[in-house]
Amino acid sequence: MKTKRIILSIVLIMVFTISWFAGSENTYHPEFSEHKANNGGAYAYPAAVGILSKSTDCLECHVNSGPWSDESNTIIDVIDADTKKSLKQSDGSFIIEVKRNQTKTVLTVIGRVSGDNTESLYRNAWIYVDPQTINTNSITKFTPGWECSLQLSSRIVGDKLDNYGGATITSQPMTIRPTSTAKNGELQLQVMLTKGITLKDDPYQGIIGNYFEKKVKLQVIE
Repeated sequence: MKTKRIILSIVLIMVFTISWFAGSENTYHPEFSEHKANNGGAYAYPAAVGILSKSTDCLECHVNSGPWSDESNTIIDVIDADTKKSLKQSDGSFIIEVKRNQTKTVLTVIGRVSGDNTESLYRNAWIYVDPQTINTNSITKFTPGWECSLQLSSRIVGDKLDNYGGATITSQPMTIRPTSTAKNGELQLQVMLTKGITLKDDPYQGIIGNYFEKKVKLQVIE
């Protein structure tokens, strides 16, 4: 008798669950809506959208009208996790040099300088993209032959680094490794500084943000 009650309970739960999903309206990122070329077969939202979609940048779906457009007070840096030295070059790009089949960890640092008087940031989002992979079916969008522990992230501000005392930043590590097939490559570091909460069915509403893009060169050391 007890077994029958358990089976009946499971059946009722399954019926309720199926009915709830059948009557619910799917919300999804507009990159995967039915009017797109992918025929509406995939539903996703960041961070997955940064990998699955074939958009060239974040502005396909997000606004660039926030109060943080001035680069002079904006921090976008890639630093060596061990030495804490910036990998920025004189032209504003970054270069990451790694010995073949060895690993290197860098920190992606994003935010606003100390004493900034604009509206406070809430969350920073970023992704490293090899432009040559955007229109492919690759699920990494990172330079082929390179392994990467964290290609993209979305993080609430509040991290602390000695190099950036008083600044409003996020800082997160990424470890990469050039395999035996890796070649020198070039990435785009696409960054969004934001405040608010994006609505899944309308990412243009509920959030303000500013978009930035930096060049990151990958170099294999033999």
